[in-house]
Amino acid sequence: MSSSNLTSYFRFQDVNWPNVWSAAWETVWMTVASVVIVAILGILLGLLLYETSGSKSKAVKGLNLIVALFVNIFRSIPFIILIVLLLPLTQVLVGAITGAKAAIPSLVFSAAPFYARLVELAFHEVDSGVLEAAEAMGATKWQVIFKVLLPESMPALVSGLTVTAISLIGYTAMAGAIGAGGLGQLAYTDGFQSYNNTITLAATVVIVIIVFAFQALGDFAVKKIDKR
Repeated sequence: MSSSNLTSYFRFQDVNWPNVWSAAWETVWMTVASVVIVAILGILLGLLLYETSGSKSKAVKGLNLIVALFVNIFRSIPFIILIVLLLPLTQVLVGAITGAKAAIPSLVFSAAPFYARLVELAFHEVDSGVLEAAEAMGATKWQVIFKVLLPESMPALVSGLTVTAISLIGYTAMAGAIGAGGLGQLAYTDGFQSYNNTITLAATVVIVIIVFAFQALGDFAVKKIDKR
């Protein structure tokens, strides 16, 4: 396609850039809010999976089975289906089923189990000798968790959270197709449905920039944390 044809196909002068920046802010807001909640829930679930794995107690084994089942089920449901399934719960939690805040519950339910598995793997990668040494010096279980386990696994936790955040950006785009706002909705309604390829391209470029920004921020944080 020649440059003249490209110019006629993509008419950037017709793009309403304030709408693009507003949609970009919604995407970033949805992602950041979801990441904060996912980080908390994911670490709690991952810690629960880690602490209950390998136990000989039937009660603890049962708890591990229940948590693992919850994690595996919600990891297996395609996001676009999960949004629809969670509409009644979303209505109860946020009082709406459309808009940026209405996407938060489905984003959290889809990403928290995924991150929980990454957290569990990060905990299992911590040198058992370091944990045993802390216990031998009289550290309590909570001291071992907060002063040894979490600090030692922090680079892997941040790296996993970066991967999760990037996945969430993609999820926000899918949520936008059914009215959750953000760049996904802009690309679908103002772009695809209106036969305006320029809007779709502009939204795509901005999403890619946001992904690169989150990846760079995550890589920077890992380098600062990792002292190896």
